[in-house]
Amino acid sequence: MKARWGVAALFFALPVLIPAAWAQLAPSPDEAPVSTAPAAAPEDEQPMATLKLTVNLVDVVFNVKDKSGGLVPHLTRDDCTISEDKVPQTLKNFVEESHLPLTLGILLDTSYSQRRVLQLEQDAGSQFLERVIKQKDEAFLLGVDVNVDLLQDLTSNPRLLSRALYKAEINTAGGNGASGMPGAGGGTIPTPGGPRGTVLYDAVDQASRDKMNQETGRKALIMLTDGEDQGSRVKLDQAIESAQKANVIVYVILIADVHSYLEQGMSYTGYSPMKKMTEETGGRLIDVGNNGKKLEAAFAQIEAELRSQYLASYRPSNTKVDGSFRKLAVECRGDGLKVQVRKGYYAIGSAE
Repeated sequence: MKARWGVAALFFALPVLIPAAWAQLAPSPDEAPVSTAPAAAPEDEQPMATLKLTVNLVDVVFNVKDKSGGLVPHLTRDDCTISEDKVPQTLKNFVEESHLPLTLGILLDTSYSQRRVLQLEQDAGSQFLERVIKQKDEAFLLGVDVNVDLLQDLTSNPRLLSRALYKAEINTAGGNGASGMPGAGGGTIPTPGGPRGTVLYDAVDQASRDKMNQETGRKALIMLTDGEDQGSRVKLDQAIESAQKANVIVYVILIADVHSYLEQGMSYTGYSPMKKMTEETGGRLIDVGNNGKKLEAAFAQIEAELRSQYLASYRPSNTKVDGSFRKLAVECRGDGLKVQVRKGYYAIGSAE
C-alpha cells in the first residue's frame, strides 16, 4: 500500500520590542514629533523560528477468503499480521471497513475487437454502477482505443455514468485490423505520429496519476477489456507502478470476442499482462469470455469485495522517505485463509 506521508509545519514570529527613547527637551508645538527608536526591520527580515514535524502512516486495504473463495468477515487485529520487507510491523488501527468512501474508475475498451461485446458491457456496467455508487462515492468513465477519452468525469450520480456508458462507441479505425478513415464511426481521431491500437497501459497510468492520485479512501479501477495493449507509450511495469503509487486496486474483467481474433488471423496474448497488473495491485482478473451471465456475476463479485474489506494501518519501522518500493505481506490465522492484497507500496513523501 502506498504510504500516506504528511508534513506539518508550525511557524511563529518572535517580535522584537524595544522601548522608545525621547529627547529631554520638549519639541516645539509647530514641529513634528521626532523618534530616536531604531527603524523597524522589514517584515520579511523579522526573526523567525520554525518547527517541522513529519508523520507517516501506511494504510493496507485487503480481502480475506476461505478455501472455497468465500469472503471471511469479523477478523480482528489479533488474527492478522503485516510485514514490510519481511519485518513485522505494529498495527495502529484495524477495522472491518465496508462504508469508507469509494472512488471508482471504469475503463471501457472501445477498440474494434470489442464490437460484439460492447452492448453486454454497457448493460452489466450500468446495473453495477446503480448498485455500487452511493452518496459519498464517486466514479468516472474512460473510453480506451487509440486514445484515452474522458467520457464522464468524477460524479456521485450513477445516471450520468450510465448515460455516458451507453454513449460509448466502437472506434472502427483505430487499429486491431480495422480499416477506414481515422475517427470513423464516432471513434477518436489519432494524434499524428501517436500510438495506434488499444492503449490500455496508458489508460491505467493516466487514470492513476491524473484522477486517483489526489483522492482519499478506497480507490479501484475496473477494466472491461480483452487485455490486448497496442501502442501504449508507457510499459506494463510503469502502469503498475503508477497504480501502486496512487494506492489503486485494479480489477480486470477479461471479456474477449474470440471470433474477432479468428477473423483477423490474430493470436491472443492479453491474459498474462492483465493477470500481473491485478495481482501486483491487490485486485483480481475475472475471465468471462463473451458470456453475459458470467459478466454480470463478475460485477457482483467485485461489488462484494469492495464492500467487504479490511483496513489496517501502521507506522513503518523503516522511516526513510527515499522513494523505494517496500514489499508487503499480510497473513491471517485460520485454516486455508488467503489474503488478497497489493504486493507493496512506494515510500514517497509529499511536497512541503
